Amino acid sequence: MSLQFAFWAPNVSGGLVITDLPQKTGWSFEDNKRYAQIAEKIGFDYVLLQTRFFASYGAENQLEAASLASALAATTKKLNIITAVLPGLWHPGVVAKIISTIDQISNGRASINIVSGWFKGEFNGYGEPWLDHDERYRRSEEFIEVLRELWTKEATTFKGDFYRLNEAPLKPKPINSPIIFQGGNSRAAKEMAGRVSDVYFMNGNTLENIKEQIEEVKALRKENGGEDIQFGVNGFVIVRDTEEEAKQVLWDIVANANKEAVEGFKSSVKAAGASSPEGKGMWANASFENLVQYNDGFKTGLIGTAEQVADRIIELKKIGVDIVLTGFLHYDEDLQAFGEKVIPLVKQKEVQLAGKITV
Repeated sequence: MSLQFAFWAPNVSGGLVITDLPQKTGWSFEDNKRYAQIAEKIGFDYVLLQTRFFASYGAENQLEAASLASALAATTKKLNIITAVLPGLWHPGVVAKIISTIDQISNGRASINIVSGWFKGEFNGYGEPWLDHDERYRRSEEFIEVLRELWTKEATTFKGDFYRLNEAPLKPKPINSPIIFQGGNSRAAKEMAGRVSDVYFMNGNTLENIKEQIEEVKALRKENGGEDIQFGVNGFVIVRDTEEEAKQVLWDIVANANKEAVEGFKSSVKAAGASSPEGKGMWANASFENLVQYNDGFKTGLIGTAEQVADRIIELKKIGVDIVLTGFLHYDEDLQAFGEKVIPLVKQKEVQLAGKITV
């Protein structure tokens, strides 16, 4: 199966890195519409819309993900649109209807990313309870169960610990069954992925650690008698004409990091992870530099020339990665450059890897 490519929609202000370095990246609807239309023309398969309600790590303005997904569904033709959703701030019945509507608008291109939550301030701010770490994942799993029942059954009756539904209908159904994504590095997150999710998103990491996570979640899926699960990994992309130029851009991003915002983000995520039974969470081993890109995107190593980045992506494929989730410094330039320079190289190398041609 060919690698697929996704990109983070910059639907919050401040871009994908916590830095004061000027970025050619917009967050408005018009900006996001333009990026999505460019992306589907140059070989991207997915766009992931972030869920954020309150300012964090300097992201003062936020466009709500599901609303923006509806708009992008109507203004794109091929891109699969992943809406990130926070259980606890949404009822699964309402979300099932919203995603089904987006699927109708897009003619079958709607997916969902279940975010169990790390930002306590949003829950406190809206007066909603902040559950313990593993309870947040238990709630997310019930959330997914309800979604699937509503999307497939004529009427849904559900009696769970978090949700109750009584002969609830949902029409129209989605045209295609929406793909369910999730993330998280904790044991609870991996176990949830092993039971119920279609795609497990991983923070950026070394090849060794990514491979270890993939093998662990695959084993959990097998234990639960489930079908195959796919794997996506986050990577912040810096492609320049030389490796030195690319590394200089990385140095400039980190050197101009907004230290106050990075430290604020660090405090929030450490508190969220500390409540897990393991006492650590998704960012437990992240350095200051890695927290500047808030999903450890620098660790994945997609920094260098187009050839170097394509080679690295092939290494990701070899260890079991199915989807590469990308972010960029300058969306106005870097998104298109990646599609024109890197994606074709990856496809060529995939053919070579399959042994269809001799190099």
